[in-house]
Amino acid sequence: MKLLLFLLTLTTGLDTSPDKLSTLRLGTVRGVRSLQRVPRWKRERRTEHSSRSERKRRDSFGMFDGYDSCSEDTSSSSSSEESEEEVAPLPSNLPIIKNNGQVYTYPDGKSGMATCEMCGMVGVRDAFYSKTKRFCSVSCSRSYSSNSKKASILARLQGKPPTKKAKVLQKQPLVAKLAAYAQYQATLQNQAKTKAAVSMEGFSWGNYINSNSFIAAPVTCFKHAPMGTCWGDISENVRVEVPNTDCSLPTKVFWIAGIVKLAGYNALLRYEGFENDSALDFWCNICGSDIHPVGWCAASGKPLVPPRTIQHKYTNWKAFLVKRLTGAKTLPPDFSQKVSESMQYPFKPCMRVEVVDKRHLCRTRVAVVESIIGGRLRLVYEESEDRTDDFWCHMHSPLIHHIGWSRSIGHRFKRSDITKKQDGHFDTPPHLFAKVKEVDQSGEWFKEGMKLEAIDPLNLSTICVATIRKVLADGFLMIGIDGSEAADGSDWFCYHATSPSIFPVGFCEINMIELTPPRGYTKLPFKWFDYLRETGSIAAPVKLFNKDVPNHGFRVGMKLEAVDLMEPRLICVATVTRIIHRLLRIHFDGWEEEYDQWVDCESPDLYPVGWCQLTGYQLQPPASQSSRENQSASSKQKKKAKSQQYKGHKKMTTLQLKEELLDGEDYNFLQGASDQESNGSANFYIKQEP
Repeated sequence: MKLLLFLLTLTTGLDTSPDKLSTLRLGTVRGVRSLQRVPRWKRERRTEHSSRSERKRRDSFGMFDGYDSCSEDTSSSSSSEESEEEVAPLPSNLPIIKNNGQVYTYPDGKSGMATCEMCGMVGVRDAFYSKTKRFCSVSCSRSYSSNSKKASILARLQGKPPTKKAKVLQKQPLVAKLAAYAQYQATLQNQAKTKAAVSMEGFSWGNYINSNSFIAAPVTCFKHAPMGTCWGDISENVRVEVPNTDCSLPTKVFWIAGIVKLAGYNALLRYEGFENDSALDFWCNICGSDIHPVGWCAASGKPLVPPRTIQHKYTNWKAFLVKRLTGAKTLPPDFSQKVSESMQYPFKPCMRVEVVDKRHLCRTRVAVVESIIGGRLRLVYEESEDRTDDFWCHMHSPLIHHIGWSRSIGHRFKRSDITKKQDGHFDTPPHLFAKVKEVDQSGEWFKEGMKLEAIDPLNLSTICVATIRKVLADGFLMIGIDGSEAADGSDWFCYHATSPSIFPVGFCEINMIELTPPRGYTKLPFKWFDYLRETGSIAAPVKLFNKDVPNHGFRVGMKLEAVDLMEPRLICVATVTRIIHRLLRIHFDGWEEEYDQWVDCESPDLYPVGWCQLTGYQLQPPASQSSRENQSASSKQKKKAKSQQYKGHKKMTTLQLKEELLDGEDYNFLQGASDQESNGSANFYIKQEP
């Protein structure tokens, strides 16, 4: 009995669970009763049609409809295919491809293609119903005979939904319909090729990873990125339907491929049937519009065609795919919908926000959202007449706030010369901004003059000796770098008390990180005990710092795309070179280590490989030797000019920009940390008593 149920599942795709079997039995009984009410000749005809329909479902395996070599009595596949091992099991939360009786069209390139005049399905002409080969099935032929259905024919072929009240249309010749369909598909294919032709100075993530055997950080490491929280178990061996580029047909056709390697959003795919042959492997963005779950072609009426290179490798493609796909995993049916939803952003152009003043870090200014790309905002300062004075940051950046934030916490704010809002501009709702962890300032808390260690926002490759200069409301602190502060405090910067960019005294020593001493301090090597005694200061209590360490998933050597926080409009090819709990050392490929940046693992300025391609943002490839030398020379000239204009800033002797340098601007600043609450914890600070 179990063997019978197993065979029934393979051949018909029926669910053999007890509940479903009871439903099947009930349906059979009803069918017998209905046969008793009709004449014998009608019963025989109905039985013949039912047998034909059932045989068609068995032949299809849920993927083929009328492929010449896929009939019941065809010879089995080649001996090499018969000896093939079964597909290894994959993660359980992806859809399983089952023999469920769905119809897949599968032209073999020999018998010619035909389009059903009723439903628009494309398939092998010889497999179509009736002598004229106008319909794919008996049901379509009968439906066509009804006048109420004829008006939907042209609409279906054009991809439009049929109207309920339809008039009878004059039938078009089948050749004309096929020609129109072929022209339409050719147009789509040409448009896709035109878009794919755009490259970034010849840089290809796929070639870069393959040639160096790199690994990329998984999408799940980036909760703020599209699909970051719903990526699921997409991994190697997952099957998808993709365009078949190894085909001579004039129309756009598809074939099934398996994921060989994942690198962020990018996947290395191999067509089914190539086994260990990587000759036609190709990289693509798994979230692209041409990647579909297995079954999409059936639902969309798209043809499945094997690559020309292996077209004659197997004599029975049906048996081959039965073995390869049964029990395999594919993308969720709503995958493309989830991708689209995850790329919808609440921020809109003309919204007003408060953002850090890149010329004076101690204050904020009003800026207006000019554009949004992948959640990244181009903000134009409200007083900029030519709209060129801008600032780039992510919508979850801790550097932007709602209108009125500065006044509410006591932060310095530059009032705008514009007395009223410009037409169309409106304040951003406060709930759209990243939330910071609530803190209790009533008990032991930070005080002015306390010492700590902090990432220098003007030289993100260093962690420096710092001092709390002012305590604001809601847990925010104004911090200055010892030995290089401006007399007017214009280079103080604001961090929240839970920010992962500030650390207790001794953090660098414990974790073997080089601590940058105050400028001009001569007692080297630097010792905190001596420095606190000399300055008459105290260290901020260790218990006040954020000690949460989430299970971020990053590993040393992983590739990603990262914002150059000294020039925040640029996103570059980067590598994780060091991990200290939740702190990541980001190195920009092709550049010296002095350009490295310390960034929090939950920073919204880190993205998976392929993010720029997915969102349409420009990716900066690894720098070549010549470009590094040219930028180094221009940087030295720029640094000299800036150091003469702004005295007391040690950052001007080390600040270097890798791309275009903005003339007439003081600094470009972006905090390399996220103030969002982490989802894990670990104690990694050791309190050192002086």
